[in-house]
Amino acid sequence: LTLLYGFIIRKKKKTPLRWNQLTSPSMTAFQATVNDEGLIVATLDSSDLQENVTAYAVQISGEPRTILIQFVNTSEPLLYNASFHGLCYTVGSVIVMFDSVSFVSSEPLPVRSAQILDYKEAPETGVVFEIDPPTRNVFSRVNISYAEGQERRSMLYKDFYRGKTVFKHWLPGMCYRNITFQLISEATVYQTALVTHSDITHTPLHHRTVPHPPLNISYKIIHLSQRAAPGQLPDMLPHDSGQRSPLTYAPFNSTKVLTVSAPIDVNNSRTEEAEPSSYWLDPTEPSPADKDEEFVNGVLPEYEDSNEPGSAMALPAEPSVLPTRLPPILLELRWLPPRPPTSYDGFNVYIYRDGNSTETATVDESTHEFFTELTEPGIYRVQVTTLSSSGDCESRESSGDTAFTFYLGPSGELLEDLRERPQAVSVRLLDSSTAAISWAPSSQNHNGSLVSVVSTTCLKPSLSQRMENTYCSEENSTSDIITNLTPGAQYRVVVYHTNGPLISPPSEPVIIDIEPTGVRELTVYPLSPTAVILSWQRPYHVAFRKYVLQTFFFNPVTLASEWTTYYEIAATASVIASVRVTDLLPAWYYNFRVSMVTWGDPPLSCCESSTVSFVTAPEAPHISSVDYSHGILYVRWTYGELFIDLSHSRMLHWQVVAVGKKGPEKTYSVTRNVMRASLPLPPGDIYNLTVTACTERSRNTSTPNIIKLEPAPPRSLYAVNATHSSVTLLWTEEGVVDYYQVLCRPSKALEPQTSTSHVVTISGLIPSSSYNCTVTSFSYSTPSKPTHISVSTVVPQTELFSPHVLFNFCFRECGAETFVNFASFERDGKLPYNWSKTALKKRKLTSPVQLDDFEAFFKDMSKDSAYKFSLQFEDLKSIGLDLSHDAADLPINRPKNRYTNILPYDFSRVKLISMHNDEGSDYINANYIPGYRHNKEYIATQGPLPETRNDFWKMVLQQKSPIIVMLTQCSERRRVKCDHYWPFNEDPVMYGEVSVELLSESESPEWIIRKFRLGYADESQDVLHLNYTSWPDHGVPTVNAIESILQFVHIVRQQANRTKDPIIVHCSAGVGRTGTFIALDRLMQHIREHEYVDILGMVSEMRSHRLSMVQTEEQYVFIHQCVMLMWQKKKQQSITSDVIYENASKT
Repeated sequence: LTLLYGFIIRKKKKTPLRWNQLTSPSMTAFQATVNDEGLIVATLDSSDLQENVTAYAVQISGEPRTILIQFVNTSEPLLYNASFHGLCYTVGSVIVMFDSVSFVSSEPLPVRSAQILDYKEAPETGVVFEIDPPTRNVFSRVNISYAEGQERRSMLYKDFYRGKTVFKHWLPGMCYRNITFQLISEATVYQTALVTHSDITHTPLHHRTVPHPPLNISYKIIHLSQRAAPGQLPDMLPHDSGQRSPLTYAPFNSTKVLTVSAPIDVNNSRTEEAEPSSYWLDPTEPSPADKDEEFVNGVLPEYEDSNEPGSAMALPAEPSVLPTRLPPILLELRWLPPRPPTSYDGFNVYIYRDGNSTETATVDESTHEFFTELTEPGIYRVQVTTLSSSGDCESRESSGDTAFTFYLGPSGELLEDLRERPQAVSVRLLDSSTAAISWAPSSQNHNGSLVSVVSTTCLKPSLSQRMENTYCSEENSTSDIITNLTPGAQYRVVVYHTNGPLISPPSEPVIIDIEPTGVRELTVYPLSPTAVILSWQRPYHVAFRKYVLQTFFFNPVTLASEWTTYYEIAATASVIASVRVTDLLPAWYYNFRVSMVTWGDPPLSCCESSTVSFVTAPEAPHISSVDYSHGILYVRWTYGELFIDLSHSRMLHWQVVAVGKKGPEKTYSVTRNVMRASLPLPPGDIYNLTVTACTERSRNTSTPNIIKLEPAPPRSLYAVNATHSSVTLLWTEEGVVDYYQVLCRPSKALEPQTSTSHVVTISGLIPSSSYNCTVTSFSYSTPSKPTHISVSTVVPQTELFSPHVLFNFCFRECGAETFVNFASFERDGKLPYNWSKTALKKRKLTSPVQLDDFEAFFKDMSKDSAYKFSLQFEDLKSIGLDLSHDAADLPINRPKNRYTNILPYDFSRVKLISMHNDEGSDYINANYIPGYRHNKEYIATQGPLPETRNDFWKMVLQQKSPIIVMLTQCSERRRVKCDHYWPFNEDPVMYGEVSVELLSESESPEWIIRKFRLGYADESQDVLHLNYTSWPDHGVPTVNAIESILQFVHIVRQQANRTKDPIIVHCSAGVGRTGTFIALDRLMQHIREHEYVDILGMVSEMRSHRLSMVQTEEQYVFIHQCVMLMWQKKKQQSITSDVIYENASKT
């Protein structure tokens, strides 16, 4: 068990030991004292010593850290040098059996220095006491004693914070002498108080409080040169006085009083500081006269410019005239004593003219008026103060603003000072560079106002960034309209009222913040799928600190969309700025906003309208595997990261394109969530395979993959019309084949034969013999697997067919190539019953004719009621029978077809780009048609329906088609042929998300030409609409109208030569008149450069891309008639001409 005796002491350095000892009622006191050196002395007497105790120690507490010191020798005292003076210490002995405590209190050290300051809020009654106590000194209160008059007073103050306190209860104007500060330390132990006082060693202080100012100061201006009219009272001119006690004055009989009784309110004079003299105007400037008319336009001599010798006026110098002295004018001042209990001895009167002191006087406390004569004109400032000077303290004057100002003109006219500042000042921006200032009416008379403007932002930027050049320093104006402001700048506006040269206090400043005008021509230039360059221009006349570039996009990490700051660019003098934005997400929708941030406080930002949207390009896919089997090419590809999520990207679909070296281009669209495709491709060709990632505005294509497909062996090989020496082999063409090698092997082999057709007659055979024949396809010198057949010749007398039958069966000469009439074979039953109809559907029809022979050819074809034309047209009907149109047959798409039997083929149909993956959202009844120059030169489509016109305009915009050719009227023979899908007037009309505006319309007897402007988001496109109105449905124009239709075709071609984008052509069904027009346009281009035509082959190719192109035999014959006229015109025109029709109207 360890017990603690204790003794509490308070230490005072180098003072005689004075301490109180307190003993616990039940314990003997442990001895602890403070010696003359300020050391704590602890001793152990015999009663403190106990048996079986191995050590004794002293525990000293009171400082921030408790000290434990062991006695080295119990017979000698233990000394401890305390760190603090005036602190109460607890000194205890640590022993084994019992505890005793002694208490000692030391005196605090005296104050080293002190000072007394005015309390700024109320210097008449308040002061600030500031003392400098020694360090490590502890005290609880301060005894402040002083002499007030003949009495000695003291007070205890404890609220000293960092050596300072405020006292607010002294009398105004009183001299307080012998002010001293004594520190007091206090402690309570066992309900007994220990109190010690410091000595007073600092010099006693003196302080006089400020007296209150005099009350109800008033003045009169009395003109002594005239007498007042009998009974006339003095004119009263009001002066700013707040609450005032009016004085009653008796009129002067011998003088005329000009201005009287203008008391000055001093009750609240400290709430507003005296305005500096810089607010006054130059007194030498002309001042407006008083109400008398004689002063309105008067110009005083001292205000006129003198003509010095050598000046521009070059007038003779006039003798100088001294300023005229004022007529005798008396200034009368009156006031009341300051409010009690102010101690004062008198009053001081100060009179200043034009800022210079002209008179100073002191009067005793019983005098409350003062008179003086004013002899010169100018701005006068008069002040009356209370003086307190008795006693040992320094003299003090009242500090309130009791001064008043007035202006005396050269003729004695009086203009009073303006004490009321302009109120309710407001600013209204008229535009970005002009503002109007207004304020409330003033209760004081004044004859003008002054508007002071200064830019708070002009000098903030460095010289290289500075864009302001007006109001960089304060500029004053008498107009209430501020001009030449700079957008983006901040201005401080102050209004003054003026009364001649006198000026009022300033109004509360008004801050004008002008928004910057924002950037313009914000443009995005793509660099890669993850980087773009933003470029913009700023207005020339604008001030701002920096550009802030922000981006808005869906963040796949946080799953939120918000504006984030990407970059900040300091403003420079350059008008054009740009920044590179990187780390973007491919195929992602972004909004970019460039704001201007001003130098103002707080800064302004503008503008939210400076925003541009952009969809980044997708990344290029990578073809990972390609496999070809049974006529299907299986393609797989990867995109970006392995597990990339495309659900929030702007990727619309994949486009897989296989371009054959000899065959047509095959294009397939795949939904974005699938990265594989199956392409039915004809064998035997070399394909350039690419996969393109498509967004609504851009695309990115994979590295091309070159694939060579082996040729397929011939299918459905048959032997027909065997004779004694020949046999005809017939097979189905499969894929791309350069030629076929036919080899027949009897006992001795025959020489191989080659054929480019899928019909060949092997002659020179031995009658009544058997042969093993093989047919092999060759493509790019690569053979296919051979197809085998066994054939036998017959004996001569058993020949089944005559030679001319075989001739008709195999071929007939038609121009430069062989035309095989398979339709007649099938009709006459001359083909085997199991002959595949696919062979009929996939064959190529051709009939080239030299143009020099075309007239004879046409006459031959027209014989016997154009029987041969009928045969050719019958053959055309079988084209495309094997091609699918599954999309058109979907239930959701059926209402989009005008005619149920005119449906677009799947492989060549135009697919709309849609943000949705809904079934049928990509469907429109339209097909790409190959042209003379490229494979997608035309789009043949039906006349829009009311429910498909939105899709029609979407197709125009997405395909970027600059020309629409319409070959029907909206209504023919009281039947609706086409919807009126364009606006009726010049007002823009929204068709879905596409706006269409009719810009112009010109009409001729046979066609109408319109110009539209399409708008979507921030894109626009101009479209030319050419409507031929004289073409009957299912028919053809008359022979006399051939010239007209060819002229119309030529007009369209002139416009089409300016673009490579597809031309959209439609009639009602989009096959008859549409096919005829496309055929004429292709032939017109072909005849310019060639000497032959193949109308059958061309129409056959068109029908392989859209059903029933050139719908009737009459239209087919009409094309031949037009070709005859084209050829005649070509032969007639000059060699240098580059057009067929010189008389084509200009559009």
